[in-house]
Amino acid sequence: MTTKNYYILTKIKMQMENTNTKTPWSFEMGGMSWVLKQNEGMHMAGGQMGSSHFSLSLFAGIRPQIMNGPMHPRPLVALLDGRDCTVEMPILKDLATVAFCDAQSTQEIHEKVLNEAVGAMMYHTITLTREDLEKFKALRIIIRIGSGYDNIDIKAAGEMGIAVCNIPSAAVEETADSTLCHILNLYRRNTWLYQAMREGTRVQSVEQIREVASGAARIRGETLGLIGFGRSGQAVAVRAKAFGFNVIFYDPYLQDGLERSLGVQRVYTLQDLLYQSDCVSLHCNLNEHNHHLINDFTIKQMRQGAFLVNTARGGLVDEKALAQALKEGRIRGAALDVHESEPFSFSQGPLKDAPNLICTPHTAWYSEQASLEMREAAATEIRRAITGRIPDSLRNCVNKEFFVTTAPWGVMEQQVHPELNGGAYRFPPGAVGGSPGGMGGQIEGMMPGGVPGAHPLPPGTQPSLAPSPTQLLKHNDHREHLAKS
Repeated sequence: MTTKNYYILTKIKMQMENTNTKTPWSFEMGGMSWVLKQNEGMHMAGGQMGSSHFSLSLFAGIRPQIMNGPMHPRPLVALLDGRDCTVEMPILKDLATVAFCDAQSTQEIHEKVLNEAVGAMMYHTITLTREDLEKFKALRIIIRIGSGYDNIDIKAAGEMGIAVCNIPSAAVEETADSTLCHILNLYRRNTWLYQAMREGTRVQSVEQIREVASGAARIRGETLGLIGFGRSGQAVAVRAKAFGFNVIFYDPYLQDGLERSLGVQRVYTLQDLLYQSDCVSLHCNLNEHNHHLINDFTIKQMRQGAFLVNTARGGLVDEKALAQALKEGRIRGAALDVHESEPFSFSQGPLKDAPNLICTPHTAWYSEQASLEMREAAATEIRRAITGRIPDSLRNCVNKEFFVTTAPWGVMEQQVHPELNGGAYRFPPGAVGGSPGGMGGQIEGMMPGGVPGAHPLPPGTQPSLAPSPTQLLKHNDHREHLAKS
């Protein structure tokens, strides 16, 4: 290592020690992204360069911004699990080529999409694990057309530089209406009365009515417990109060105060909600912490003969435990729009013999209006990704926290040509004007005297606050935050 190179790396070392952090620093230089981390020996792209207290290694997971304009090929955007792009194409036609795959798994996705697509839109039918994401060579953004994103490994995507966005306002009204429909069905037993008439059951005498309508209950005065109080939970609460329900909710992520404005009661433990509720309805996202939230243990904490409704995510309910509770009468009836295994079939799984059960095929969200709004929102977010900077320009990015950032560096930005949509190259201090001879040349360009005085290394306690050049909103306020939906 030359004396000059050692000098600049020593300055960086002093800054890292001042920050008192072991977190790797990352930056962009020479058209590539790099990570600088404390270690013994200095390495660049896996090769030994000399003795130092640092290693400088190529961070292969970071991907470049989407390049768009007359000097670059049109970006490819793909709808992974659908075949209708008539809504998306008018929104994106001036920026990108839009294609569809109509796939049910990543094995069915066309090789051209895997190699070239920079953007992907998807519903809930495909699951993208880390291994699946690694198959996409150019992907920079995934839009989940809906509010839930448990079918995508968002942490792995963020580490690869792939933004994942959702549509948090998607189908709130439809989901709330469907939830109330299920609740009313359980209380008034309309589905079972219809089935009895279709089967030719004679319903005339009081005894016959009592037999076929057994389990029907009055709604006014009953307590409806909502697990999760995001947009859909709140919409259900407003509707349920109109029917005479006393509404309580449990949501550990929500700040106090909202319950007073809606005239509902908040409880602070799941056990309290289960114990007090005559009907429990789920309205939370699925994650690693709440898988099988409703299981044999929590069912035993519910009131004897309570109802259960799930229009959120199938993995929230242990279907084997639910089936047993229905057979034993611990749960009087259940209505499920989502299931652990989809598409759902009554002929398979633990629920095939369960009584007093209503199932619908994950359609609580659907209406023509909701579908149109979700697809328009998805295409618009893709447009932000192409014309702006990922992830800063995105409105509903759910995995920003997993992106490798340039926070510890003072950042200079150099505006580039209009055909790049106002994008900017970002350089660490002194890299502007560095020699083109690879990494060694770039380090030579970071020599004392070659580093402009206006751009020194930042104080260790102050991260970079430089905004994106295409940023339209506040740096940290792009996402329409949703405590739970």
